[in-house]
Amino acid sequence: MIPTLAINRGRLLGEIEEISRISDVPPPAVTRVVYTPIDMRTRRYLQGLADAAELAWSEDALGNWFVRLPGTEPELPAVATGSHTDAIPYAGRFDGTVGVLGGLEILRTVKERGLQHRRNLELIMFTAEEPTRFGVGCLGSRALVGSFPLDAMRALRDDEGVSLDQARAAAGYAAALETVELSPRTYAHFIELHIEQGGRLEEAEKAIGIVTAIAASSTVRVSLAGDGGHAGTVLMPERREALAVAAELILLVERTARAHVEADGVGTVGRLQIHPGASNSIAGSVELTIDLRARETAVRDTMLETVHAGLAACAGARGVEVKWELCNSDPASRSDPVILESIARAADALGHSHMPLVSRAFHDTAFMALRFPTAMIFIPSFRGYSHRPDEYSSPEDIVAGVETLASSLLQLAGT
Repeated sequence: MIPTLAINRGRLLGEIEEISRISDVPPPAVTRVVYTPIDMRTRRYLQGLADAAELAWSEDALGNWFVRLPGTEPELPAVATGSHTDAIPYAGRFDGTVGVLGGLEILRTVKERGLQHRRNLELIMFTAEEPTRFGVGCLGSRALVGSFPLDAMRALRDDEGVSLDQARAAAGYAAALETVELSPRTYAHFIELHIEQGGRLEEAEKAIGIVTAIAASSTVRVSLAGDGGHAGTVLMPERREALAVAAELILLVERTARAHVEADGVGTVGRLQIHPGASNSIAGSVELTIDLRARETAVRDTMLETVHAGLAACAGARGVEVKWELCNSDPASRSDPVILESIARAADALGHSHMPLVSRAFHDTAFMALRFPTAMIFIPSFRGYSHRPDEYSSPEDIVAGVETLASSLLQLAGT
């Protein structure tokens, strides 16, 4: 028989609402940046919930937070779930938090019901899934699986020049970074519950998305250096204009992504800084970021090569110098078949319709997959909205997702 678990719906939904008010901006928007006072208030709120439930918790040197419910055979690798609570500026209230509070609700309910399970059940709240402060997404999960060199991590700086080490120490995390990486035997399975951040489930009228893969992603920081000058006195044949190269590059990114739509290729220039930024001045330098993604790693790599080569040709023709910095280039990940089967069985047992999906956004699961068997569960997002204040998933969809996750975790933990 497939184990199922009826959670405390009112408690969970109330806590999602409560945590949404811990923010640097007024509701319904949410801003929570890693290691800031608001981030620390959020952590204390979660820790208080775990303490009230008499669940043991711990933190590592980056602030990754772990809550554990012991099983009857605690020496076995654990079964884990989790997500994040940090939020980009003016985001929504469901991204990440549904997975964290949903996981906590599962551990509390299992404990309250006295259910026996062989493997430990564990919740992880990952540090800095969003790249807001240090420019690198999924910082905590990357460190947990050893995919981010420690020297590169220590070299990270925010826009104010504060290093990662300085920021985490100020927040109370002073232990050595070498202590963060996990053993491959730590987890037998990991599942992340998340809002879809797209409209496919809503369009198909399905309650549960079973994520079979996560797309490959990459981020590039580009610096262009030409010659500035007066807009009226520097004639066109004499110009080495960085902004003209940036304009061509933006369109090149768009063309390249559109050429790979069959592989869900997407390209975005999300940040553009122009110097000196005056209406009557030629832009002497420009900095921008490029985000390229595709369902397959090889396609994403082809897109990167196309954009890089095209930029070199354009900049060379205009006499503009280029600095190309590849910030991350992460492979596509595949979900574990055993976990996928457990999710499908759970959804069927609970009477929830479901469908397979590929995640085109990256998540901490993409990095946990480098070391552990993983999968994800998606719930519908209203009109596909995400990373904006009107992001919304209904109470019914949240509860369906959490109860599907609970059943899957209990199957894998051995009830």
